Amino acid sequence: MAGTLDCPGLLRIPRSRRRQTITGREAEAEPIVGMIFHVRNANASDHGKSRLRISGRDGSVMTSTVGSWTCGQRTVERLETNMGILVVAAVTWVVLTACAQGQSYREILLHSFNSGTDGSNPMAPLVLDAAGTLYGTTYGGGVNGTGTIFRIDSAGNESVLYSFMAGADGQYPSAGLILAGSKLYGTTQAGGTSGYGTVFEVSISGQETVLYSLRGGTDGAYPSGGLVLDSTGNLYGATSSGGASRFGTVFKVAASGVETLLHSFSGGVDGEFPQGGLTRDANLNLYGTTQAGGTSGWGTVFRVSTAGSEAVLYSFPDEESPNGVIRDSVGNLYGTTALGGAAGGGTVFKIDSTGKKTVLHSFRGGADGEYPSAGLIRDAAGNLYGTTYGGGRSNWGTVFNVDTKGHETVLYSFAGGNDGAAPVAGLVQDRGGNLYGTTKYGGAYGAGVVFKLEIQ
Repeated sequence: MAGTLDCPGLLRIPRSRRRQTITGREAEAEPIVGMIFHVRNANASDHGKSRLRISGRDGSVMTSTVGSWTCGQRTVERLETNMGILVVAAVTWVVLTACAQGQSYREILLHSFNSGTDGSNPMAPLVLDAAGTLYGTTYGGGVNGTGTIFRIDSAGNESVLYSFMAGADGQYPSAGLILAGSKLYGTTQAGGTSGYGTVFEVSISGQETVLYSLRGGTDGAYPSGGLVLDSTGNLYGATSSGGASRFGTVFKVAASGVETLLHSFSGGVDGEFPQGGLTRDANLNLYGTTQAGGTSGWGTVFRVSTAGSEAVLYSFPDEESPNGVIRDSVGNLYGTTALGGAAGGGTVFKIDSTGKKTVLHSFRGGADGEYPSAGLIRDAAGNLYGTTYGGGRSNWGTVFNVDTKGHETVLYSFAGGNDGAAPVAGLVQDRGGNLYGTTKYGGAYGAGVVFKLEIQ
């Protein structure tokens, strides 16, 4: 990539007083200020002499002010803007982001879902294989509009592995997949033989097998997150409803398809309505969160052994809505809450092995981000990465980092246009430190995107 040249680029688009509806959310358009776009230009020597003409779809013409454009191999004829949402015509574009641990990131759009057979509205994190291929699910779209399993190869080509048929095979997958060898495992929120969701297996060639259909009784109903796989092929998960008291379950499905109930939430101090999936330790103890219950009624962090013994590790004292946890090698748990904190916009928290909770960061709203709706990932140095559904420069969500000292950095703010809007899923990181994720809305068709944040 060529160096940075002094030429027009820092866009300051006048505020429009009109209103618009984007992906179901009505919002007043705001000016785009401070975004630095990298545009590839055919002739770097002429670049300083050029000036971009920015034409609005309503016929208005806006010009750029002083900024920095990175010149490369492509000519830009114009940029179009619609009420402050940028759409770049026939160019590859990215937005410079903040630095984390001395690194800066740029966003690369890998795929925009079109609400058709390729899927729509992804709500789950991705899984990455050793060859750089990404796998994921969409909640809607596909042949029957009830969700897909998709693949994006290292060259950025998207293909649908499987479209759910809205019947016994399941429908509406909203949780992430796990990859083991040549097979993917996951859950659907609904469908199956009784309509209460499924646990399924899909080969990377696209052959789907339902391993278990939830019946909606004591076995559970409506799986609420992804799965955990052990070395013998057993799968572990949670349901947000069902069980003996109808407050959710933790279950095991053997490779043979036999389901075993490990714990049925009572709706009391042990918690109710698990949400956010499970994580495990070396002894196969399972950890997760509930949205309610506990000593104050506002949710819990819990542990369930494979023998079915449940322990509450922490009870939330206020309404915070936790989104699951991850665990480090010494037993500390890390997670997010969609609410609570100093400003009510959610938190990143840590719970140590003694059950003591520490708030690492409270989201303040605005550019900082707010309302995280997914869990975290953690790198080898202990840095945490996640997403917020709202906040950021354009209030369409963020990708953030919290370092080991509790300092938060916004790595990317979604503009709500082609780059994506409203991420509700967590992230995956490759060996080079690049991050991958999805947004529920935005993109060229408003049906969500798959993106990459690449280290610069």
